[in-house]
Amino acid sequence: MNAASRADPVLRLASASPRRRELLASIGVTVEVVPTDIDESRLDDESPERFVSRLARQKAEAGHVGSALPTLGADTVVVCDDAIFGKPADQAHAREMLMMLSGREHRVLSAVAVLGPRGLVESRVSTRVVMRCIDEAEASAYWATGEPLDKAGGYAIQGLASIFVDQLVGSYSAVVGLPLAETAALLRGQGVPLWGGALPDDGPGDLPS
Repeated sequence: MNAASRADPVLRLASASPRRRELLASIGVTVEVVPTDIDESRLDDESPERFVSRLARQKAEAGHVGSALPTLGADTVVVCDDAIFGKPADQAHAREMLMMLSGREHRVLSAVAVLGPRGLVESRVSTRVVMRCIDEAEASAYWATGEPLDKAGGYAIQGLASIFVDQLVGSYSAVVGLPLAETAALLRGQGVPLWGGALPDDGPGDLPS
């Protein structure tokens, strides 16, 4: 049996993101999708790091209600000059964000939390992304593709916007939406089998902080 075709869910995913579901499927983890509805407003004086980690924890906790499966919550944000870039509200907003990222380095913070037999465990990854210079005509053409609409920072590194990226230092999968190395360690520590069961849990070993 193909690892990604396992019939029974082994994890509850507290996210409607198809990208996170696909990333988990790529390591043989079949999920039960339970989107959550939480307040994603940033608190006063809350750093981007604390913000993204708090949202991941709250999603895991909200999604875990009534579940016997471990539950994963995650959040990813684009940070430039300490400003958090979320999903674009409209074309003007998307173009504004992309032009601010143009020719510069920014950070992508991706946090993951798993609530299961060992309680709530979590990890956070920071990845540096350098964009080449992007002109306004390119930004407008990119918006017209429809791809930026539901993407943090208004771009998808795994999609058409890959041509804008000059350099990446850190985790590619974290920029897509889920840091797979760190996520796999958290899942194995919670007893979630990977590779469709071919790679069992690690037991009570150390987990990433």
